[in-house]
Amino acid sequence: MPVAVVTDSTAHLPEGFADRHAVHVVPLHVLIDGVAVLDGVDIGPAALAEALGQRRIVTTSRPTPTEFAAAFRALLRGGADAVVSVHLSSELSGTWESAVLAAQEVGPDLVRVVDSRTTAMGLGFAALRAANAAARGCGGAEVEAAAVRAARRSETLFVVETLEHLRRGGRIGPAAALLGTALSVKPVLRMDEGQIRPLEKVRTMHRAVARLVDLAVSAAGQDPVELAVHHLASPERAVELANSLEDRLPASTGCVVSELGAVIGAHTGPGVLGVVVQRPTGR
Repeated sequence: MPVAVVTDSTAHLPEGFADRHAVHVVPLHVLIDGVAVLDGVDIGPAALAEALGQRRIVTTSRPTPTEFAAAFRALLRGGADAVVSVHLSSELSGTWESAVLAAQEVGPDLVRVVDSRTTAMGLGFAALRAANAAARGCGGAEVEAAAVRAARRSETLFVVETLEHLRRGGRIGPAAALLGTALSVKPVLRMDEGQIRPLEKVRTMHRAVARLVDLAVSAAGQDPVELAVHHLASPERAVELANSLEDRLPASTGCVVSELGAVIGAHTGPGVLGVVVQRPTGR
């Protein structure tokens, strides 16, 4: 393809999707008790859940500009005429900034970098839309536009067992974290303008999951949407959630279930459930 598409490991594409759609994934870094590993390469969801369960210190960091530059150059040497690199919200991570610095080094005329303003399959769907455009032979500007349109047409909602992991990682403020401590409520959150913001508070996880379904149905409207369900260490709940979504949204084009990797999982904690609704974008 004339345009190569890059994303990062927080897209959490289901297994095989990256290879199938020729999306190149640059992993973020995870530190467990100070030992650095690569998200999705050296550590997966099971090992992360175990580490968190043992209350080990888990932190994350962005890929370096050098790592991105190496990836971009390899793709250009491999025959790509241009690269479109699509990443998680710059409000949540410095990953986008690292990619921008790498693009300036490699050549801003060769590499376009997109701040998706979202993460997980909100980012994943944007990367897949970009890859589809590239497969059709579109140029760099059109591939970039496809990613931006998709990101704007996604709705990302999730519920966590506790806001403590998000608070520790600085992804949500202390005041907002209080929402989840009062009366042991389960907070429903959403991606809003690139940030994670509390949307509602629900008294039980069962009610929170039901609320996720209602909100997803509302976000879908009458569109034939694509759906994704995320979880960490909650496969049964994830399948139940996916089945409920497909029952309520029979016009959807399918629902994928993907377990969260180390970076997002470290900030949400085990038990998290998420829904991404991808509305049609056209070409």
